[in-house]
Amino acid sequence: MQCGRASSRFNRTASRSLFVCGTRRGFRVALQRKAQDVSTDVSRTRNIGIIAHIDAGKTTTTERMLYYSGHTRRIGNVDEGSTVTDFLPAERARGVTIQSAAISFHWPPLSVGDSQKGSTNTSNLVPHNINLIDTPGHADFTFEVLRSLRILDGAVCILDGVAGVEAQTEKVWYQAAKYYIPKIIYINKLDRDGAAFGETVKQIAARLHTWPAVCQVPWWEGGKGHFIGLGDAIGLRAFRWTEGGDGKGFQVISIDDLPSSEAGFAQEIKKARRALVELLSEHDEQMVEKYLEVDEDHLAIESQDIIKSLRRCVLNQSSNIVPLFAGASFQNMGVQPLLDAVVQLLPSPNEAPDPEINLGGVEGTLSGLLSRRMVPAGIGPTSKTSIAKFKKQGAILIQNLESCALAFKVVHDPRRGALVYVRVYSGSIQRQSMLFNTNLQVSERAPQLLKMYASDSIQIDAIPAGQIGVIPGLKYARTGDTLISYTGANPKSGPPAPLNTLQLRPIEVPPAVFFSSVEPRSMSEEKAVKSALELLVREDPSLQVSEDEESGQTLLSGMGEFHLEIARDRLVNDMKAKAAMGKIEIAYRESILEASSPDIYVFEKEQGGKQGRASCIAHVEPLSETTRVPLDDPYTYSAYEEGNRITISFKPVTDDASEAEPWDGDLPPHLSIPLIHSALKNGALAALSRGINYAFQLHNTHVILTLDPRKHIFGTETTSAALSSAARLATKAALKATALENGSALMELVMNVTVSVDEASLGAVVNDISSSRGGHIMSLDDADVTSGPAVNSIPESLPSIDIGKVYAPPDPFGSSASQTRDQGVAADSSRQRNITARVPLKEMVGYLKHLRSLTGGRGTFVMSADRFERVVGQREKVLVKELRGF
Repeated sequence: MQCGRASSRFNRTASRSLFVCGTRRGFRVALQRKAQDVSTDVSRTRNIGIIAHIDAGKTTTTERMLYYSGHTRRIGNVDEGSTVTDFLPAERARGVTIQSAAISFHWPPLSVGDSQKGSTNTSNLVPHNINLIDTPGHADFTFEVLRSLRILDGAVCILDGVAGVEAQTEKVWYQAAKYYIPKIIYINKLDRDGAAFGETVKQIAARLHTWPAVCQVPWWEGGKGHFIGLGDAIGLRAFRWTEGGDGKGFQVISIDDLPSSEAGFAQEIKKARRALVELLSEHDEQMVEKYLEVDEDHLAIESQDIIKSLRRCVLNQSSNIVPLFAGASFQNMGVQPLLDAVVQLLPSPNEAPDPEINLGGVEGTLSGLLSRRMVPAGIGPTSKTSIAKFKKQGAILIQNLESCALAFKVVHDPRRGALVYVRVYSGSIQRQSMLFNTNLQVSERAPQLLKMYASDSIQIDAIPAGQIGVIPGLKYARTGDTLISYTGANPKSGPPAPLNTLQLRPIEVPPAVFFSSVEPRSMSEEKAVKSALELLVREDPSLQVSEDEESGQTLLSGMGEFHLEIARDRLVNDMKAKAAMGKIEIAYRESILEASSPDIYVFEKEQGGKQGRASCIAHVEPLSETTRVPLDDPYTYSAYEEGNRITISFKPVTDDASEAEPWDGDLPPHLSIPLIHSALKNGALAALSRGINYAFQLHNTHVILTLDPRKHIFGTETTSAALSSAARLATKAALKATALENGSALMELVMNVTVSVDEASLGAVVNDISSSRGGHIMSLDDADVTSGPAVNSIPESLPSIDIGKVYAPPDPFGSSASQTRDQGVAADSSRQRNITARVPLKEMVGYLKHLRSLTGGRGTFVMSADRFERVVGQREKVLVKELRGF
């Protein structure tokens, strides 16, 4: 009897378990199908990036986004090393983001019935697929930000509500502006002591040169208490979070229902609404019409009309308006409204700027090519080909273009090999499709396709247009390469011309300024170390590997000390290379002091089994701002590259100039004017790569190459390689003559540096820069609206903003820096100050640790290269002694 009851209970339990498992499985399948539908709908896709200064809260905000969207079940912590996007051991150990991480989620969260569960719904939006990239904030990893911005459609710029607009914030802001990326701003850390939302709004206008559209105002309890929520100027309501909660649920309160103790807060929300409508009306005619329809009542305009107006202004970047939102991510406040703004205001891939392309030497846009409005040079209809036939052939050519994508990142995975991150701009990349690399002119098959979730991934069948995905196993693809698939393409030669030259706008790589030697621990490890370095450079093109001709050392160059430190960790710990890295060195330059006399060189040597013979005359002189290059001769060519100028002229060389006859332009059939220019220029650049006295690359040098085609070209024996060799040897001889006779100067890179410190540490830091480091203080600014960007150049197209016309809610905690200065009150020791200086790069090695010791860990700095300047006086003697070792 008991056995029967037990058996019956077991059967019922098993049935319930099967039912629950089946229900969950069915629910999961339904969610996956819905996710697939959302992911393939381009209008419901947002490709966004998180950009900011270091320690502004990018990764912390990303963790909350993942939690509220249902992607994770717990909130990761940067200090504990438990975040999703900072998954590298070095990132978790240091608590900073080192490489950009891609992750996808849906907002609002997906459910079978399209309803949100467990998180307050404030917008009634349909689920959108958000592809998010969390970027580094450290200046040494600028390239990670650059290559992420290149493929994004929108960005969220996060500011520290205490520090305001910091130096690296300006840098990433202008980088995003370069790619015409629409942006919204999120002012974070408003829960901290000293947070000043209003002052930060003014800084945004002054330093970022944009009109801040304040969409939310902070809610300080009782007007002077701690931060408890936000006022929504768009919806005329307030959001209040429970202190200490996970932030999923929060109160949505109409301003009419706010308690009497918060009457001032309610009035501030209305004031923010009026300012928002006024600002939008100045840049959006449709908002003016809505304003007139409601009898000029700012508060009567529907919230949806304001959102539509904001979206139009954000997408039309000529309006120069940026929406502002607020919160405290670490306290789980303000993230859900920010996600709503991402969906409502930032563009879908279809609304993003048209991708720029180069096809057969002709620049245009991808949509222009697909619509056949763009025609490459040299492939138009001829007299033998009718226009109708040409159009038909062009249509077939474009129709066979299955997909076009840009590889923007390569990561080496120990298990899966190279993971190539791509953004698809047209068509769809299918699994097992053949991809042609138009940069390298090679074809590779895509064996698998992945969708990345930070360090995790799932296999997918296709990557449609507008989406970001990963292709594992590609052997050749690099950052910036264009990948296309074409129906019926030849596996070896690829698509027919001119599509085999189609290239999307490449990703610019900034020059390296620090370098360190890399040596294998034994000769047997040399090959393994070389392979590891190749992988490292393929992952991060801002790292460069070169070999010193004199010492034979392998040199690894990077963007900064921290950059090289991380590269060393990756090389030794992740790639298991048995190598040792020397101390960090600085790249100097060498410059001649006097002009040389013309030096002629006749090159005569066998090259590649054929006799090579060529000649030219080289003359070198110091390059100055007054140097003029006569370009009246159609055969004269001049180019400025790597800090030097190379001028090439075709002139007859005779003892008596009156007897010289002009050259008639005849050349051997295998040579052309552009080919000769290119060969001579490359030869001169090779000679300039190494100086005579210090073995550093030449700088500020003007090389003048003279070629008499009748005397310096010897028929078929004069090849481009022979011309290049003649130019190199002639230039080298001229450099040697002037360097040995007149000496040469040593040049060092001088940096523009902005140091942010508190008032108490200002004196010590200024004294250290000017006395100990040989720097020149350019200005001392308050870290408020009066201090413009010092390190980062401002694009000329950006107008200055009248701060008096900018709405900024009052800050409840004390006087702002500008108010303190105007009233003559003694400065607060915690007030932030900016020091702008020019400092030699050599003196900035190890500066971060020293700055932290001077400021109790509170000081930060950012720097950018200014120019090379001559080292003089005692510094030159000390530097030459260090370089020569005696």
